[in-house]
Amino acid sequence: MSSMHVLILGGTRDAMNLADLLLAAPQFTATYSLAGRTRRPLPAALPTRRGGFGGVSGLQQWLSAHHVAAVVDATHPFAAQMSAHALQACRALGLPLVRFGREPWVAGDGDNWQHCASLSAAAQRLISHGQPGQRILLATGGSTLHHFDHIHDRHFAVRCVDPPQPPPRFSSWSLIEDRGPFQLDDERRLLREQRIDTIVCKNSGGKAAQAKLLAARELGIEVIMVERPDIAPADAELFDSPSVLQWLQTRLATALSSQ
Repeated sequence: MSSMHVLILGGTRDAMNLADLLLAAPQFTATYSLAGRTRRPLPAALPTRRGGFGGVSGLQQWLSAHHVAAVVDATHPFAAQMSAHALQACRALGLPLVRFGREPWVAGDGDNWQHCASLSAAAQRLISHGQPGQRILLATGGSTLHHFDHIHDRHFAVRCVDPPQPPPRFSSWSLIEDRGPFQLDDERRLLREQRIDTIVCKNSGGKAAQAKLLAARELGIEVIMVERPDIAPADAELFDSPSVLQWLQTRLATALSSQ
């Protein structure tokens, strides 16, 4: 039976769930790719490669050399460069590309969200609308902290998977080394114990990190929400593993019928 080689551009828990499905589907062979930025990435049962491809041309060469028939972009919603490279490489080779995304979070009744277009804009809002002594939960990832380095009169509770390297230059900060999914009771406790006034986060979507927003609503805590970058559309955008698997199965059936 012919099989389809699928490249999963991963890095999210959703991507791991898809990897498990493909591992159990004999009509597919798959490779799981990680950018390598997280020092403790979630393990994948599929064959895994780590590190960049060397831009669009490097990715294009890898796809050709490994006879990839379809690509799943399951990167983080803020990995705009990788998504753009995947789109360009797939278009050049005529390969199907599906984006395995997450529905963005939407503010509801009782939420106090302030929307910002970028991390730099979020930092500027903290300066213009905050006050000395403000306690901020910074949940934007360890590689983003430099955007806030120039703010010295607040306390930052930094939550990330790995200790940030290099450490931030904040005058006052604490590290919360943790990985989701996060539970609502734990998030309530964290916000109270840390005496958080404001949360800064990216609109990553999904359920794994949503509890902090529900806890913030209950406790009346402000959320500075950094909106997603614009990414050009793929052939399809789907939001759950079974739908992505079905999409790949349809592509495989189409390819087999044309042989």
